[in-house]
Amino acid sequence: MTQPPSQQPPQGGFGSPQDPQGVPQPPAQPPTAPPAQPPAAPPGPPAQPPAQPAPGYGFPQAPGQPPAPGYGYPQAPGQQPGPYGQPGPYGQPGPYAQQPGPYGQPGPYGQQPGQPGPYGQQLGPYGGGHPTQPQYPGGPVPPGGSGGGPFKGRTGVVIAGAVAALLVVGGGTWWALSGDEPDKTTNAQPTASPSEPTASASVDKGDGTGGGREVEDDLNAGRQPGEAKVEWLLTNDVDLPRNGANVYGPWVAGDTVVKAMYRGIEGFSLADGKKKWSVPFTTDVCEAANAPTANGVLVLGLKDGTGDRADCRVLQQVDLKTGKAGWKTEIPKSTGFSSLSDPTLAIAGNTVAAAGTGNSYGFSLTDGKQIFGKPSDGCQPYAFAGAGTRLIAAASCRVSDYKNPQQEIWDVDPATGKPKWKYQLARGWEVDKVYSVSPLVVNAVQEEKKQRTVLALTDAGRLRSQLSGGKDKYRAQCGGGGLVVFGQRLQGCTGVAADAGTFYMSTEPTSLTRGTNEVVAFDLNTGKPKWRATAGPDKTMLPLRMEGGKLLVYIEGSWDRGGAVATVAPTGGRPTVLLQHPASVARIERDFWQPRYEYADGRFLIVSGRVSAQNDKAELETKTMIAFGG
Repeated sequence: MTQPPSQQPPQGGFGSPQDPQGVPQPPAQPPTAPPAQPPAAPPGPPAQPPAQPAPGYGFPQAPGQPPAPGYGYPQAPGQQPGPYGQPGPYGQPGPYAQQPGPYGQPGPYGQQPGQPGPYGQQLGPYGGGHPTQPQYPGGPVPPGGSGGGPFKGRTGVVIAGAVAALLVVGGGTWWALSGDEPDKTTNAQPTASPSEPTASASVDKGDGTGGGREVEDDLNAGRQPGEAKVEWLLTNDVDLPRNGANVYGPWVAGDTVVKAMYRGIEGFSLADGKKKWSVPFTTDVCEAANAPTANGVLVLGLKDGTGDRADCRVLQQVDLKTGKAGWKTEIPKSTGFSSLSDPTLAIAGNTVAAAGTGNSYGFSLTDGKQIFGKPSDGCQPYAFAGAGTRLIAAASCRVSDYKNPQQEIWDVDPATGKPKWKYQLARGWEVDKVYSVSPLVVNAVQEEKKQRTVLALTDAGRLRSQLSGGKDKYRAQCGGGGLVVFGQRLQGCTGVAADAGTFYMSTEPTSLTRGTNEVVAFDLNTGKPKWRATAGPDKTMLPLRMEGGKLLVYIEGSWDRGGAVATVAPTGGRPTVLLQHPASVARIERDFWQPRYEYADGRFLIVSGRVSAQNDKAELETKTMIAFGG
């Protein structure tokens, strides 16, 4: 089925041509407030983000950087101006029409003068493993050390992306300083040795029996009535290379929480944090699907060697409930435009899909056999997003002007790789993130003009609404693993959630310290905001997901106040606290680098997104995961 017929988009939406809508707001995670006297931090996580890479590969701009003047949705010549002197996304006036905008072109769904509609355009084609596993470098090996020790004591260079993606809305135009994942950039790739013993993780159960550093021997000593208990705290037990390593996950499968890092994947008991199993690899973990299947099956991407030119092309299946490594296979190796670089993975149905800049493939989750490859209709998926049985692709079509790309959104049959329908964006617009697979909510960008918009599509592939922006600033914490240079990781954003009819996002805090923010609920049928909720003065909330028909949120702590897990009713109002974390461990709670969050079985987990330290001693004292419970 082809992309739905071109129809007038819904009313409103960032200065759209129809009557202006309310003020929508994207998810923006507030920056972390620095402590009055910040604890000494290891060199790995810099106190301030390193210089940002140049735009063009999904790299963020500096957090908090205001939009440059003149950015907004362009309009076709002769039409009315959009918000604050800029046109709306469909070439129509916005709610604050003033002077004409600087660009005489339409927005993401407007047609350019003299060109056919978005569905009538002619599109051209898209233009040393371990000795015990010789066939598939990077495959599982018998338990052993991870290596990396010789690199300790050297100064590591870590290129880190901004933790939070700030969606800055100004004058009806959505801006995005999208945050992608940091990564180590060293070329040194130490080789794992199976003969080296693996250290045991240090677990502090918070009961006074120790297990962590001395100051953490009794994590619950200062707990007050009504506060949750620290059930356990893990510190790092993996010997890492000099620049540390990114963490993939966490994933919860039954009574096990799992994370992957460097050259292994490990499962821990949700109840007490004890390690249940580990699967070591001979090469680096370089990618992972966003979520496992319902029965706990996950696929990781591994490097095909340890040298400088090793590619991320080995797929490894792992059962997260048992810790058993299953099939492994390699993504076909080719050259030129057909070579797949920096692939990202997504699971849908019985398929794991891999896509990058040059190609895309689908493999059976049952046995790892390839079930589809590059489509033959002229456009090529470069990234997938999956959930349940639904597989969404962002596809790029070959055009002569690389600064003015042509892209499409596909709903793909995971069993065949064939699109069920296609939705074509106007020239110049690109798919940046998939905030929700079902319902489908997509963040799109126009890199040349620094524009951004959020779209909701129906299950049939028609435009459902464009979220109506205002002057608020929003945040979304996007990541999920190592840096993807040429590929595009569509999933893995925290700070956004959706149910059948509503999309939830949070605004940026009013200040870096003791700030307040709001969670905004948007009607997916109209794009207009329905309600706003706040946790109270000097508190910020971050949407996580839906839980029992309610919105699950994390109320972020400060350096002297513990965080909390809460729910917000689908009609709005003040949050209902499920777990109030103790103030006595507030600094520990805030000390996780690029934190990830998971709520399961009544427990709230905070996991570091990266582990790095200056030396072996500091590395083994680095906190990696904490669990709060009732």
